[in-house]
Amino acid sequence: MAEERHHTEHVPQWKKDEIENIKELIQSHKVFGMVGIEGILATKIQKIRRDLKDVAVLKVSRNTLTERAFNQLGEKIPEMNKYLDKQTALVFTNESPFKLYKMLEQTKTPSPIKGGAIAPVDIIVQKGPTSFPPGPILGELQSAGIPAAIDAGKVAVKETKVVCKAGEAVPQKLATMLTKLEIYPLIVGLDLRAAYDDGTIYEPELLAIDESQYFSDIIRAAQNAFNLSVNTAYPTSATIGTLLAKAFTESKNLGVNAVVFDSGVMDALLAKAHVQMTSVASKAADKDANAVDDELREVLGAAASAAAAVAAKAPEKKEEVKEEEKEEEEEDHAEEDGMAGLGALFG
Repeated sequence: MAEERHHTEHVPQWKKDEIENIKELIQSHKVFGMVGIEGILATKIQKIRRDLKDVAVLKVSRNTLTERAFNQLGEKIPEMNKYLDKQTALVFTNESPFKLYKMLEQTKTPSPIKGGAIAPVDIIVQKGPTSFPPGPILGELQSAGIPAAIDAGKVAVKETKVVCKAGEAVPQKLATMLTKLEIYPLIVGLDLRAAYDDGTIYEPELLAIDESQYFSDIIRAAQNAFNLSVNTAYPTSATIGTLLAKAFTESKNLGVNAVVFDSGVMDALLAKAHVQMTSVASKAADKDANAVDDELREVLGAAASAAAAVAAKAPEKKEEVKEEEKEEEEEDHAEEDGMAGLGALFG
């Protein structure tokens, strides 16, 4: 106990203030997270801090002081100590852990890799032209292991090649050439290790949600539930209208097919009988013109005229469609000519 008191007495005031500041930030915010900042330039951290100022507070402190603040607060907060590693910062917000993760992911941008750094993924140089004119750059690219040659007055990469595999150290020459080619293998930004929200610790694997896929899954689940409800005739406020319409259609079809004389199906029955009658009369008239009377012959003639009129209109409609397509093509060409004119005007 005496040793602990002696140690506490010699803690500088600025360290005590720093610990109290961390504790106050934790207590005044709903959520706080532990983020890795290794490899991030100070200027980049300052920019991220400014970008997040309206929704989050970013604080960089010593790991030992952060650990003491966690231990003093107690409860489950000390469990966050296991995420203290290398260069660490704290981020405080009143947003949900999921939104915090999304905000931090948006801080990440492509960045050049330094010589001697370990490649996080296979570094690939794609085949194609570069912006460099012939000169010493050609030999520099080749000495860095990048297959280059002169093509159409420019330096070009002759073939797509993996110039450094994941897990290997990047040679200094290669790192320099990658930067000149604007190939940035690193994705630099705040890397959330864990977020603490009211006694629960969320790791990034749980927070990384594909929102578009999640939304599509919800829509598909709703559609499947709706179909299941309708097909099993389970009435709900969402399906009762469809169920009633389905029942009405099925009952009407049953009435027509079973020839049930009901006011709801009489029109359909009469229409069906009329079609069947004219079909029989037409076949009879084809065999013997005297098999039908004058009134029925007029009905058959009217039906034939109507069918002929429909057949005659079909080619006309096709011609109209072709004419419309021709007009649309002419309009498209006119629009393209107009855009070309604007392009020439503005260089």
